[in-house]
Amino acid sequence: MLQVILKRIAIAIPVILIVASITFFLVRMAPGGPFDAEKVVPPQVMKNLNAVYNLDAPLIVQYKDYMFNLIQGDFGPSFRYPGRSVTEMIFTGLPVTFELAFYAIIFAMIIGGLAGIIAAVRRNTLLDYIPMTIAMIGICMPTFLLGPLLILYFGIHLEVLPVSGWGSLAGDKILPSITLGAAQGGLVPVVSFLGPAVAGLIGGSFVVETIFQIPGLGRFYVEAAFNRDYTMILGTTIFFSTLIIFFNLLSDIAVLLMNPRARSEA
Repeated sequence: MLQVILKRIAIAIPVILIVASITFFLVRMAPGGPFDAEKVVPPQVMKNLNAVYNLDAPLIVQYKDYMFNLIQGDFGPSFRYPGRSVTEMIFTGLPVTFELAFYAIIFAMIIGGLAGIIAAVRRNTLLDYIPMTIAMIGICMPTFLLGPLLILYFGIHLEVLPVSGWGSLAGDKILPSITLGAAQGGLVPVVSFLGPAVAGLIGGSFVVETIFQIPGLGRFYVEAAFNRDYTMILGTTIFFSTLIIFFNLLSDIAVLLMNPRARSEA
């Protein structure tokens, strides 16, 4: 089994480097630049900015320098947040994103588990069809639609929950957790789907954190994309990719430990 794990790790390293390379060239191909949204500045100032961030070098040189720094664990400075590194920004937003994901998983496990038990006990009755229908709607409905609907009803119409933010009150966390967790109910209980579940949570966090104005890593990623913050886009993409690969590896290890047949076949 150790050989299988080492093989998966050996495969993961070039995958991450390939993701980094593709992302690097894709963001450079996009129109605009990191300083285009600023007020008009003298050409000399723009020249100095490009020199500071190495944007005046040939693209292949920028790529070589970035990959060299990446191998050393340096994601570089953020273009939009002067004086702050991408690594610092990642570890600022990461706890919030993890907390949101934790609440979403708890919600998905409780609601999904109860719905599954009721449906199994009352098979082929209304108590079977209703929870399964609601679960399917939750899984199929995109978060960018479910989030505003929850805000409209619970935040504006009933005025019982906050519509945005991520404070210390439990109420601030209810609507975002429901929005993100609704799409995960069918994945969380299955160990073999740990990787896809994490990918779903990460993808959902981009939308949920933006809708509810949550200062998490998903929102930083979306803002970086709009602001052409090259290093932030690259850093968060690589970090999220590494997380997905890591949890897929954990899922594979768990399956090998629990399933003797899979272990023998490996």
